[in-house]
Amino acid sequence: MIMLSMADLVPEIEKRKSGRALSNKNVPLEIIERIMTAAALAPSCFNNQPWRFLVVHDEPVLNNVKAALTPGNYWAKQAPVLIAVCTKTDLDCTPPDGRQYAFFDTGLAVENCLLQVVKEGLIAHAIAGFNQAEVKKVLSVPEEFTVITLIITGYQGDPSLLNENHRQAEDSARERLPLDKVVMYNRWKK
Repeated sequence: MIMLSMADLVPEIEKRKSGRALSNKNVPLEIIERIMTAAALAPSCFNNQPWRFLVVHDEPVLNNVKAALTPGNYWAKQAPVLIAVCTKTDLDCTPPDGRQYAFFDTGLAVENCLLQVVKEGLIAHAIAGFNQAEVKKVLSVPEEFTVITLIITGYQGDPSLLNENHRQAEDSARERLPLDKVVMYNRWKK
């Protein structure tokens, strides 16, 4: 097995962590534009670009979206920016075996977004804990689209505003399964 040091990787990959301690300090629009540009530069099947990003930073709209968060995402209510990530399957390739590639390609765009967030000195945390129907209503997202995730985005804030479990997670190292648990070569390994 080849041993890589973290210095061999893109620094933003190493630094990226889904933080929760957010400041409510506004994020300048030029930073948001760079983040969205990075997302839009992701590869996609036949260059279909099936992602749609809805950046929410206007306070009345932001508050309405925050009202649709599940209680466990209380910490996200500090965020000055939420990014709703949407797609619909017919925006992208559908191979003959029925795989819906739009979700994969949109995931690639989200990762570009997250890495640019880190480069900009911000934190971001993609969440699934929200009422999709309510978010779609607030943001006027057409019915045929899926809101896959909300990316909670902002500057680092005060961890003391988090509950005990989230404070501990904020300070802990990122944990990942060892490569031999998630990577196989040539054949599926039991």
